[in-house]
Amino acid sequence: MQEPLVVSNAAIEWRTSDGLVPYPEALALMEERVAAIREGRAPELVWFLEHPPLYTAGTSAEPSELIDPDRFPVYAAGRGGRYTYHGPGQRVAYLLLDLKRRGGDVRRFVQAIEDWVIRALARLGVKGEIREGRVGIWVVLPDGSEAKIGAIGVRVRRWVSYHGVAINLNPDLDHFQGIVPCGISEHGVTSLHALGAEVGMAELDAALRASFAEVFGKE
Repeated sequence: MQEPLVVSNAAIEWRTSDGLVPYPEALALMEERVAAIREGRAPELVWFLEHPPLYTAGTSAEPSELIDPDRFPVYAAGRGGRYTYHGPGQRVAYLLLDLKRRGGDVRRFVQAIEDWVIRALARLGVKGEIREGRVGIWVVLPDGSEAKIGAIGVRVRRWVSYHGVAINLNPDLDHFQGIVPCGISEHGVTSLHALGAEVGMAELDAALRASFAEVFGKE
């Protein structure tokens, strides 16, 4: 486990949105908040939310990986990565953090997000793992195959991060069939409920918040 990334005691705002937040609305808020953080007008933000069913395309997305373009709205996200699905039952956690105060190392930041989610899943009885060459959080299924339970995609503007991670609590996994998730066709996707972890969104949020300081330092 790596050392916490924080080098400042500045406050972090935690926000949880009820209902389903439209993707354009979330993107506009993040863009505005990134500028405010960079200019010192607002604190860093960790934002928990859910989106209505949709697909987002990262900067490396290949058109051929969008299998069913008419299934849901498709948005260009501007984040790294390829296509992913967002929808009800999936906890999206957007991380708007000042990376200059956290060492200025984007690769280490992505590793910290992986560590954060793995620690949170462990609190819920699920063993998350990382795989070389495959960004995100993976689990080993009873038959020995592997499936993704958490997708990561970040963007950094003038050393302030945004976008973040999506963790599958109990989404409709069939909706991932409209894309090649994260460009990986040889492995599937799963969720906490599919693994038998009958926890609610509030419990997942609590695990994420409890694990945050272990990786990113105290608020």
